[in-house]
Amino acid sequence: MIVTSTGIINGIIQDKFGGRGTQFNENGVPTYSLPLKIEDVPVGTRSVALVLEDKDAYPVTGGFTWVHWLAANITRHELKENESQTATDFVQGCNSWISIQGNQQSKELSCFYGGMTPPDQTHTYELHIYALDKLLNLTTGFYLNELYHEMEGHILEKYTLKGAYDKI
Repeated sequence: MIVTSTGIINGIIQDKFGGRGTQFNENGVPTYSLPLKIEDVPVGTRSVALVLEDKDAYPVTGGFTWVHWLAANITRHELKENESQTATDFVQGCNSWISIQGNQQSKELSCFYGGMTPPDQTHTYELHIYALDKLLNLTTGFYLNELYHEMEGHILEKYTLKGAYDKI
């Protein structure tokens, strides 16, 4: 399986997908989501799930990864730019903006892509794509742990695409 994104060029996430972009929710969180293309999925793939996380957030958050986007039950092989805000054919989970450190943004606003805003230095963001042998029993607003529990024993293949975003 191969995953590419026209939003990541030479390992750099383009400005419009984070804090230097132009689309934000009412709390100032970037909402313009990365596009992605998934090729060569394994035989038997019924759906795809994604996790976009920032492990470089550990020192800033006091010890946990920052989740920027969760999505599951994706049954197509391409997501266009900003589809997190418009697509209705897959479910999305809560990003870390719902947390205390994310100013406890509402669940309604947190169940979409919440873009990059590294506060201290350049961070590397990891987009994990999972090819799964089933549709997951998840609804909008699921949490990261629920995603991992549902995927357990059903991951056919995993691919990680990385990109860096500079401090704003």
